[in-house]
This record gives sequence, C-alpha cells and structure tokens, in this order.
Amino acid sequence: MRRAVLKEAAKRFPWLANVTLYGCLFAGGDLVHQLIAQKERMDWRHTRNVAIVAISFHGNFNYFWLRALERRFPGKSAAMVFRKLLLDQSFASPLATSVFYTGVSFLEGKEDVFEDWREKFFNTWKTGLMYWPFMQFLNFVLMPLYLRTAFMGCCAFLWATFLCFSRQDGDGTAAVALAFVMDPRKTLEEIREARLARKNSETETEQHVPNMFPVKDEGDAKLSGTTHSESISASPLC
Repeated sequence: MRRAVLKEAAKRFPWLANVTLYGCLFAGGDLVHQLIAQKERMDWRHTRNVAIVAISFHGNFNYFWLRALERRFPGKSAAMVFRKLLLDQSFASPLATSVFYTGVSFLEGKEDVFEDWREKFFNTWKTGLMYWPFMQFLNFVLMPLYLRTAFMGCCAFLWATFLCFSRQDGDGTAAVALAFVMDPRKTLEEIREARLARKNSETETEQHVPNMFPVKDEGDAKLSGTTHSESISASPLC
C-alpha cells in the first residue's frame, strides 16, 4: 500500500518527489559518515549544507539532465545507452562533483572555496568512474524515466557518504575510504598525522627560503647613503 502511494506520488509530482528524495538521501549519507567517524557531537550544520547543495543543484540538475539525455538519445539500445553513459560521465559527473566541493565550502564561509576542489576533485572523479557507470547503466536500462532521478538518488546515498568523508577527512580515493570503513579511528588518526607532518614540512620550507631582497635597517641605509654621496662628491669631474 505504502509503496503504491509513493509510486503514484512520483508519477503525479515527479519533480518534487525526485528532488526531495535526492536531498534527503544526500543528508542521510552525511549522517552515516559522521556515525562511522564516531564523532563526539553531530555536525548538523554540515548536514544542512549538504542537503541545501543536493536539493538546490544536484536534485534539480539530475532531474532535467536525465530527461534531456532521453530526448536526445531515446531508447535502450546499446548505442543509445553508451552515448548517455559517455556524456553523463564526461560532463555531468565532473560538474556535480565540482559543485559539491565548492558549494559546501561556500556555505561554510571558507575564504578559498576552491581549496577542497583543487586537492580532491581528480581523485574523486576517478573513484566515481568505478561506481557511477555501472549504476547509470542499470538506471538507463531498467528504470522508467520518472523514477530515474529517484534511483540515482538512492545510489547517491552511498556516494554522498563517500563525498562527505572525502571532503572532511579523506583525499577522494577509494582506498582511504575503505580503510576508514574498516577502522575509522585508526584511519582518521593516520590522516591527522599526515596532515600535521605536511603542515610542518611546509612551515620549515618557508623558513628556509632565502630572502632575495633583504631589507637593511635604518642605520645601514643612512651609512650606505652617506658613503655613496661622499664617493660621488669626492670623484673628480671629467
């Protein structure tokens, strides 16, 4: 009965049902990440920011994007499905990943909203290539059009958990994410130690960089100026 009601709601209000479900599943993915990390306090602001980005962009974008793909490449033949997958992974996937990193950073008020994107985008996109092509293949072949965004949202639940971990603690690679799932505390401790070591290394490098333009103190400047003036006045005129 409940399943029939949800299916009917998705048919009658496809945009609202799909976008709302997408946002809720993304927020749920962030909560799962925080639960696995065993944090002392839940970061509800981060969950809220993830939900805002998912509802305002990801849910809406995927709703219209999947319909645009179906209009341009209709049907479920091998050629049409391949074209949909190629476009989805070469355009939509990088765009969605970029918006997630920059969007959440913007809502958090970070000075450099592209910092996480620069450090983790490429690894995240490569990891996505091991997951999304298979999920989207099932989506394009098995799901009716009005359920494709919802199905993608269900797949995005796991993906959102990975994204939230990558943004807050990981580096966008599947190996670190799997290590985090197997042993959260040990992995987080190793990540913190690696970050601290990198920060200390950068600080030491900055301290050992020679100053190419040393600033003389006031006494040296006056002495230099006096000596230079005296040498000019003492030199014979030609």
